[in-house]
Amino acid sequence: MASADPLSTYNAKRDFTRTREPKGKKARTRKDKLRFLVQKHDATRLHYDLRLEWGGVLKSWAVTRGPSVDPGDKRLAVMTEDHPMSYGDFEGVIPKKEYGGGTVMLWDQGTWEPLHDPEEGLKEGKLHFNLHGERMTGGWALVRIKPRKGEKRDNWLLIKERDAVAESFEGETGDIITTANMTSITSGRSMEEIAASADAVWSSSAKPAAKTAKTEAAQAKRAKRSSTIAMPDFEPPMLATLVDAAPEGDDWLHEVKFDGYRLMAAIGGKGVALYTRTGLDWTDKFPDVAKALEGLNCKSALIDGEVMASDIKDGGSAFSALQKAIKGGAAKRFFAFDLLALNGKDLKKNPLIERKEALSQLISDSTATAVVQYSEHVRGHGPSVFRSICKAGQEGIIAKKADAPYRGRRGREWLKVKCTKRQEFVIGGYSKSDKRGRAFASLLLGTREGEKLVYRGRVGTGFTGETLEELGALLKERTRKSMPFESVDAQFRRDAVWVKPDLVAEVDYAELTDDGHIRHGSFLGLREDKAADDITLESASSDKGTDMSADDEPITPKQNARAKSAASEEVLGIKISSPYRVVFPKQGVTKIDLARYFAVAADRMLPFVAGHPVSLVRCPQGRTKQCFFQKHASDGFPAEIKRVPIKENSGDTEDYMVLDSAEALVAAVQMGTLEFHIWGSNMTDLEKPVRMVFDLDPDERLTFDDVREAAFAMRDRLAELKLQSVPMVTGGKGVHVIVPLQRRATWTEVKAFSKSFATAFAEEEPDRFVATMSKAKRKGRIFIDWLRNERGSTAIAPYSTRSREGAPVATPVSWEELAGLEEANSFRLHDMPERLEAPDPWADATGWRQSLTRAMLKAFSG
Repeated sequence: MASADPLSTYNAKRDFTRTREPKGKKARTRKDKLRFLVQKHDATRLHYDLRLEWGGVLKSWAVTRGPSVDPGDKRLAVMTEDHPMSYGDFEGVIPKKEYGGGTVMLWDQGTWEPLHDPEEGLKEGKLHFNLHGERMTGGWALVRIKPRKGEKRDNWLLIKERDAVAESFEGETGDIITTANMTSITSGRSMEEIAASADAVWSSSAKPAAKTAKTEAAQAKRAKRSSTIAMPDFEPPMLATLVDAAPEGDDWLHEVKFDGYRLMAAIGGKGVALYTRTGLDWTDKFPDVAKALEGLNCKSALIDGEVMASDIKDGGSAFSALQKAIKGGAAKRFFAFDLLALNGKDLKKNPLIERKEALSQLISDSTATAVVQYSEHVRGHGPSVFRSICKAGQEGIIAKKADAPYRGRRGREWLKVKCTKRQEFVIGGYSKSDKRGRAFASLLLGTREGEKLVYRGRVGTGFTGETLEELGALLKERTRKSMPFESVDAQFRRDAVWVKPDLVAEVDYAELTDDGHIRHGSFLGLREDKAADDITLESASSDKGTDMSADDEPITPKQNARAKSAASEEVLGIKISSPYRVVFPKQGVTKIDLARYFAVAADRMLPFVAGHPVSLVRCPQGRTKQCFFQKHASDGFPAEIKRVPIKENSGDTEDYMVLDSAEALVAAVQMGTLEFHIWGSNMTDLEKPVRMVFDLDPDERLTFDDVREAAFAMRDRLAELKLQSVPMVTGGKGVHVIVPLQRRATWTEVKAFSKSFATAFAEEEPDRFVATMSKAKRKGRIFIDWLRNERGSTAIAPYSTRSREGAPVATPVSWEELAGLEEANSFRLHDMPERLEAPDPWADATGWRQSLTRAMLKAFSG
């Protein structure tokens, strides 16, 4: 018989004078918005604890190998004692001699949705549910295994359901969900970092840890450091040459390209000094790194590396996070990737692979690994390593010749390959803002060409409120009357304020236009370690690689986890995870490219989308992977996406999505959205549409000439009924002929009219058109799809991308422009920035007030 207190077993197993785990107390019972979480637990053996809220406690299972996204994997899940709700907030170390002693990481969290009565499921041993977490999503099942004779453990199996989420991982190993996610969902720390944290141990009677042999050895080494072994002098760093493809061959070592500050660490009799790439002493700026380096087991050393922020969970780039960490005193990590000298011996002439082996040994023998970390590498397989790094959301890779000596200059023995275009620009001015409290609208940027400062365009996104204030103050101090650039377009000179060109901005951008200007730029931060006079425009030379083959070596889990730690950017304040995941492979379009496009396109797109219920086509792994259509809002959606209850035709009420802002469009992209489909009515009056749509869908044997002629014929026929229309090429094969309406006719009336109109139109030329969905009747004809004109049906939104080859965009055009187009997918994503700056082809239609009633009377009276 079950105990009256579900937490009695939990409490009995723990000595709360020895551990700060929460004492078990049952919480209020809830029936919805139930919490779930997963804790990675390195106890006697490493496992993952799955916990589901039910009955005021956390029902718990220890999943020995962790969850798998392959429905064919059945992972053993041992049911353990119920845990209190407060347990789900813990992350740290349980003392070793206590029950469950070891390191605990909060690996995932969210809500769960039972698909049947959980009480019945727990009793019968079959529990089916949906998870809405950051890592575990979709359908899952827990199934009890019949116990063997004498077996006391309550064994279950954790199984992923076959759904769109599982299909999106098709081709990957089921363990990809754990190997690709090696850090805490809340703190961003690895298991090693959690274990090394000063306040990690959950013990109320904890005493200072006993000195280990490694600690004592390191302390003895430090004590023996003699001033006779002087601190090594600063050495100019070895620099990499930008190329456009990763090199192949086993003679190359490939490392993550870190996104922080390059530091040369000198260790010797005087302690530790940290130098920038130009030789500035920044020891005072990174006291935590300097202190950690003192723990290295050596008399002297000169180490090349890069400092990064430990925690970037609040979004933004890793570089931005580092700047915040410097200001706020937050934790940082130093990634060491080369060793130039050790214990008074110069190693620069040694092959890189030998220097890295010595560096790895130095760090592993020391006590500084919580802050000082060795930069791992993969030997060979350059193209596949590069693809894996980009997929994980990192900036790129550095490829290094394994046998190369260390040379303090730029050369081709170190190569950098970037996942995205990104570099430094000199700030030469800014444009004024008409928004109250905003210091400027955009920065005017340039690069050096000899003595000239060449204008490279403007950047107006990527700024936080704090950044605007601080940068605005710096710019105000530097104002000047004369323009520092060689030349600037007249339209940008008019409201420009010029400044002394000594500030350097790090900028991420999509590409440079033909005239050398930044397109889709985003400000990342100021580079205090680089001189403005040294900033030139980077251009990649060609070191061609080949496509990834079947036997290419994948990136290691540690490297993937490290890349994940920096895998976020911001657009309009929305955190974009895995920003450099390629979503349109052949075009190289990334998730961050898509987010920036919708941020810019919002002004044109929102008049058709805002207030309308929206359905999404989501492709979390990109266009070529599994996509799914979603019309209902789910738990865990970003706050920018509004949830509105709508009563469906069935009588049930469901939550739909409404996107009323540019931020909402970007938030949808963050969820993997490639297409936006809208209702024809909006929330002002859902029962009366504001537009009528005819989708001209051709049989595959027809040409676009046939579709274009049909669109003009339909325009003319509608005009006879006093209904003006506008065309939109859909990004697929067809054209939408759209009729803006006054909000008077009901859905029933619009559906009846559109059906009658399409049927009559088709009957006049039955060899060319058909108004029924029958595929047999559509052969060689154009289907006039009027079915989008009923309540709950949707059509692709103007300016939405399509999840199709070529990254096409559903694009409004004028009738004059349509006459000259050759395809319905004429407009691709890279065409849109220029098009969005051109006049709106539908501008005249904004004032149309068309009555369907009048058209119906005219049609039926004729």
